This record gives sequence, C-alpha cells and structure tokens, in this order.
Amino acid sequence: MRFRCDSALFLATALLASSVSCRTPDESAGQWPDGAWARHTIDDSSLGADGVRLADINGDGRLDITSPWEQGGQVRVYLHPGPDGLRERWPAVTVGEVGDPEDAVFVDLDADGNMDVVSSCEGDTRSIFVHWGPADREKLLEPDAWITEELPAASGAAKWMFALPAQVDGKHGTDLIAGAKGEGAQIGWFEAPPDPRNLAAWEFHALYDAGWIMTIRQQDVDLDGDSDIVATDRTGERRGALWLENPGQNSAVSSRWNEHRIGSVGDYEAMHNAIADLDADGLEDLLVAVKREPIRYHRRTQRQPPSWETHLIDTPAGAAGGKAVKVADVNLDGQADLIVSCEHATDGKIGVYWLDHGGSPTKSQWMPTSISGPEGFIYDLLQMTDLDGDGDLDVLTLEEKGPYLAEGYQGRELGVIWYENPAR
Repeated sequence: MRFRCDSALFLATALLASSVSCRTPDESAGQWPDGAWARHTIDDSSLGADGVRLADINGDGRLDITSPWEQGGQVRVYLHPGPDGLRERWPAVTVGEVGDPEDAVFVDLDADGNMDVVSSCEGDTRSIFVHWGPADREKLLEPDAWITEELPAASGAAKWMFALPAQVDGKHGTDLIAGAKGEGAQIGWFEAPPDPRNLAAWEFHALYDAGWIMTIRQQDVDLDGDSDIVATDRTGERRGALWLENPGQNSAVSSRWNEHRIGSVGDYEAMHNAIADLDADGLEDLLVAVKREPIRYHRRTQRQPPSWETHLIDTPAGAAGGKAVKVADVNLDGQADLIVSCEHATDGKIGVYWLDHGGSPTKSQWMPTSISGPEGFIYDLLQMTDLDGDGDLDVLTLEEKGPYLAEGYQGRELGVIWYENPAR
C-alpha cells in the first residue's frame, strides 16, 4: 500500500484498508467513512474534460487514455508513463482541435495496426471527426503526426454525444455506433466502406429516435449470437433504459432494429449506465445512474425472454446527484460494489464515492464510503483499472467546470484524474 505524507491521511487510509467492510455511517451526524483516496492529476491544462476511454495504443501492455476537452476544443491522448511517472502529469498530445468535443474513443478505424481516435461533437459543431494516428508509434506524442478529418455523414446532422466502435454488418472494417441529443437526435450506426480512409463513402443507418443519449454499450441481450445495443436516453417522452435487437448481419442495413425497454419509461432522467452481474447469479444486470434520484438496479431475472426487475438504490445523504456508475470489487472482499460519480457537487457534497451492499444487493440503502471528498463539482465517466499494478482497482475519471468557469464560477477544474485505491 502507498500513502501520502500527511499523517492524518495516513491514519485514515490505514483504517480504511483494515476495517472498511465493517464500518457504519454515523446517521446522527450525517457522516460516512472517508476513504482518503489519494488523487493524482493526469492533465488539467484545458477546460471541460468530458470522458475517459482506454486502450493500449503503443503496445507496452499499459492502458493509455483519450479525453475530449469540450470548452477547450481539444482532443487529447495520454500515454501511460509506467510506475515511476504515474503520480505526475502524463505525457500527452493534442491529436486534434475541434469544436465542442463531447466524447473521444480509441479505434483502429483503417485496420493498419495503429490506433486512431474518433471524437463526437455537440454544440454548434454537430459532427464527428476521425483523428488518424501515426503509423510510426515513436511519433505518437507529435501533434503534427495526427491527421484530423470530418466524417461527412455526421456533419450537421445532430449534437453527437457518444460513439462506440463495433462490427455490425460483418464486412469491411470497424463500424461506428453513435448517439446524439436534441433536434434530429438518433442512435444509429455508420457503415464502414471497403476503404475506411474514404470518409465520404461512410453511410449512416438510423435505429432509434432519441432525446439525449448518454451511454451506448454492446451486449448479446437475447443470446442469439450477435451483439445488441444497450443505451440510456436522458430526455424526452421515452427516456430511460432500452435495448435495440440486432436482426443479424444480413438485415442490419435494411431495417430499424426492434426497440425494447428495460424498466419504466419516461419518468426519470437516465444518465450513464453499466452492465455487470451484480448479484453473481450468472445473469448480467443493468445499473443506471439517475439525475437527483436513486440508482436504478435492473436485475435480470431470466435469460429467455429477457426480463428484468427494478430495485432502487438510494443516494446517501451528503452525496450529490448521480452521473455515472461502475461495478467492481473495490475492497477485495469478493463481492461487487458500486462506484458512483456525481454532478453539481456543491455545499460540501461528495462527488465520487463507493457503495457496499453487505451481501444484499437488492436492498435500498448501501454502505457509502467517500473517494473524492467534497472537492470537485461535475464528475463524469468512470473507469476502474489497476493503474499502479498493486492488485486493486483504481478510479480513473475527470472533473469539469468548463462552462461554469467561463461564467465566473470560482474554483479550479481538476481535469483528468485518478484516485489511488488504498485497499493494497
């Protein structure tokens, strides 16, 4: 286990490692355990960090990061520096400058063996861009070695929020599933042509009329051998969680996919989601963070036909409203925990925390432990990975204040950060 030098923090961290599974909140004081996770800054050089996605892009066996900076208009890549540089700012490169980037994801779009980055842009930009990576991996940190091009089929069509590399039709290269928000918003997929570098030849196929898509994932929900789409829609009359049934490669292009709902429709603001077997019954469940409301735990109850029952997991007193959720064994007790990030964490509220169900995942009140403490305002996507290689899962996330700082909000944007799990 590694500790920071502060003696009080040392003590709190040691207590967490030895007794976190048996502590209970002091309900009379409205307090809950402080996990005292050390925070490390990867990058805080711009404004509006808005998503973290992972891949090993230089072949060194370590996960690298891409993140967009919405207000800064930059798409950046961070190379894992190895154990000696983890707690300092990571080597970084701006792979492209675009307007209003909301999402960025690694994908080898042209199948040349080297990772590219695809960025999705909202605001006035309303487009998707490909940032072609250099063939020479020694030049990954050279901005001029990256080439940015717009995807014509996405240009001006919608405020694009999220993209997922996927193989949909079984031919040519990797396709892109994407979701948007606002006027003209869809979930759909961009069909790769024989030459993926010919961006003018990519075609878009609409699948679902959306309000505000937060997260898109692939899962074989109906267990028929192909990957369906699981998504959360944040606004509109049909907001909530849904899955779109893949009709098979032969029909994927010719028709819209059948829409199925998971849980109730239209009565809550669904944020980011996570797929995991939370109760260890062999069936993958769906967890949905909800704005200003309890987390929706959609527990899958049977394989065929796919069905779920919904349980509510309360937001603990002192925490802000949920933005994203992840499932992982935080304290190495063999049980799945929930890691939650929040937005608008004002008035001393906690922005990142984790929850322990204590053996009963369907109950409404779980044991919370702070990760971030009260510092931070808007957190977003979470990634759980063992960054420091010590055998426990650390939290990789970001904190943004970009639009609020522009309006005179007082505070410092934390940017792309990671929290070091003290379990080991």
